[in-house]
Amino acid sequence: MLTLVHALLLISLLSFRLVTGQVSYTIPEEMGKGSLVGNIAQDLGLESKRLTSGKARIYSRDSDQYIELNRERGVLLVKERIDREALCRQTTPCALHFQIILENPMEFYTVTVQITDINDNAPTFEEGEIRFKISESAVIGAKFVLDRAVDLDVGLNDLQRYELKPTDNFALKLHNNADGNKNVEMVLQKPLDREKQEQISLVLTAVDGGEPQMSGTMLIVITVLDANDNAPVFTQQTYKATVTENSPKGTVVATVTASDADQGSNGKITYSITNTLDDVRKVFKINKENGEVTLIGNIDFEESQNFQINLRASDDGGLTDSCKLIIDVRDVNDNKPEINIMSKSNIISEDAKFNTVVTMINIEDKDTGENGKVQCFISENVPFILKTLANNFYSLVTDSDLDRERASEYNISVTCSDEGVPSLSSSVTLTLQISDVNDNAPVFERSSYEAYIVENNTPGLSIFTVRARDADWNQNARVSYILEDSSVNGVPVSSYVSVSADSGVIHAVRSFDYEQIKDFHFRVKAQDGGSPPLSSNVSVKIMIQDQNDNPPQVLYPVQTGGSLVAEMVPRSADVGYLVTKVVAVDVDSGQNAWLSYKLQKATDRALFEVGLQNGEIRTIRQVTDKDAVKQRLTVIVEDNGQPSRSATVIVNVAVADSFPEVLSEFTDFPHDKEYNDNLTFYLVLALAVVSFLFITCLVVIISVKIYRWRQSRVLYHSSLPVIPYYPPRYSDTLGTGTLPHVYNYEVCRTTDSRRSDCKFGGAGSQNVLIMDPSSTGTMQRIEKSILDEPDSPLEHLGQRQ
Repeated sequence: MLTLVHALLLISLLSFRLVTGQVSYTIPEEMGKGSLVGNIAQDLGLESKRLTSGKARIYSRDSDQYIELNRERGVLLVKERIDREALCRQTTPCALHFQIILENPMEFYTVTVQITDINDNAPTFEEGEIRFKISESAVIGAKFVLDRAVDLDVGLNDLQRYELKPTDNFALKLHNNADGNKNVEMVLQKPLDREKQEQISLVLTAVDGGEPQMSGTMLIVITVLDANDNAPVFTQQTYKATVTENSPKGTVVATVTASDADQGSNGKITYSITNTLDDVRKVFKINKENGEVTLIGNIDFEESQNFQINLRASDDGGLTDSCKLIIDVRDVNDNKPEINIMSKSNIISEDAKFNTVVTMINIEDKDTGENGKVQCFISENVPFILKTLANNFYSLVTDSDLDRERASEYNISVTCSDEGVPSLSSSVTLTLQISDVNDNAPVFERSSYEAYIVENNTPGLSIFTVRARDADWNQNARVSYILEDSSVNGVPVSSYVSVSADSGVIHAVRSFDYEQIKDFHFRVKAQDGGSPPLSSNVSVKIMIQDQNDNPPQVLYPVQTGGSLVAEMVPRSADVGYLVTKVVAVDVDSGQNAWLSYKLQKATDRALFEVGLQNGEIRTIRQVTDKDAVKQRLTVIVEDNGQPSRSATVIVNVAVADSFPEVLSEFTDFPHDKEYNDNLTFYLVLALAVVSFLFITCLVVIISVKIYRWRQSRVLYHSSLPVIPYYPPRYSDTLGTGTLPHVYNYEVCRTTDSRRSDCKFGGAGSQNVLIMDPSSTGTMQRIEKSILDEPDSPLEHLGQRQ
């Protein structure tokens, strides 16, 4: 295949005009991809367009993988990173050869790119560590061959020299070979001593001549073999150790060490204790192999404070050495303080003075030093303190006022702690009783009392109980109750209530009536049994509760045996017409006085109804001509008590438009005989008097009206008539409903434009129908008019007449 290519190339060269040239470049290895090698167009004297038109390309068997041609720029670039050592190894110089071929016309140029070496490889040893075993008896001048180092670089970048450190025992020697390489040898120049240095470490360094300089190292480890020429030696002649008392058996107290410079059996050491006259061997033992001194007995600082042990070290050759081990016993805080109560009082009065001695205490601790120093204190929030005396003596004294009522007994905990680490402590509890004095007055459970009792009670009834407590004890806390002298409405309170001296129970002495007395006050004193006695008092209020013991009382209409009252209802009355109002009261209170009104009986139940709460009797339908003139209603009034009480009232109603009609109907009412005999006379006399008064008033009113009318015509020259208007209005002028009907009128009159409209209040009129039982055919009508204003409706009535 290659032969065919060459043939074709040769034919081409023969066929076309042949142009040749040669150019060389030098670049260092390891240049980055894309780095500039050279401007091939400029160096060959070609234009950049010629490279493009001639389709310039690189021809080489293997160089095209490292160098590439940029036609547009006319330059050669590094295509891949070039490693000189991989490309040429040790061959120098190292170069790339290739041709640049152009077409139309055919041209080719030879290009040589020389690759120069850089110091990118350090000298290396085949092994990083080498070992030798040399006896300490080796002679001076002994030689040991070492491995050589290899450096892939060439020239100055190649390996230049070796260094060996340290040089205390060995020196380095180089030998040149026929091939140019150098052999490396290590020569002993100073005797070895295994007892001084059993192992020697040397570093062999190979250094090249590049810039920057690079090197490689190899570790040389030399083991010095032993010769038996040394005896055992303790590291110290006197050892010191400390052991804590009460340490457990098996505790390692100390470790002694002897050394033998020899090895093997010559260097094996055995340890032993040589004490004979004391008990050291019963307390301690030593490990024959490692020299550990171990505790095998009990140690108490209070018995023995130190020990001295004689020790020996022997090797297998019979050589020995000896030393001493002094062990100090360290005290531990293993004894608690002991608290001794020398004297004490079990009872103290609550009025004891400050600094009263209650108890004397002595403290003892068998430990020494800080472990034997003791501090004592007592529990908090107690009125006592612990005072320190000499020689570990303490006294417990009072520090503030005692109050048996606040605390009748104290459990005082006395705790003593030493200053050891950890601290040990002991405690004892002292029980102290506080005796009582009478320093508290009885106190009632409440600042004041209120109690309720229902009226009509039975005398001797228990109302309630007052209770006072005394914080003292026994006789000082025994409370008696006394009723203090006072009066209620001028009567001693003892006539109303009494109090039990022992229990404080208050009893009613009499039966109470709510309608006479609703409440009263008194005071009760509580006194203790101390000496002198103390007391306090409290205010008591007794409130009488009402019972439903009074029935309702009807105030209106009045029921009498002398006359019969009837209410008149015109036949033209509309629905809801107020006939009258039943008024009743109840002397009881609360719900016992809540009254309700019900229609019990009626001549015609479909005509009238009674307001449940207000007692108003009203029509519930239009009055017709068919309704009877005489209507009799029975109204029952009930209170809200339990049980309920009631009263009834009869209301007579006359349904008529004229008095004669009423008279004809009411003549049949049954009356008392004696009353009927006098009724006619009284009715006639009343009718005559009323008629006379009516005519007189009418004349006076008409005269006054005519006079004023004439004056108004002179002043105002007006001929307009006066138009009266009389709209009836019912009004209950008193809230009780006990008054009869009151009719009001509004009168409006019109004059000329120079005067405004005015309103006048008309006089009230009372219409009461009174039937005398002794008269069957007469009826007296009383009409009462009061003229409060000059222009009254009656004046207009007189003018119209």
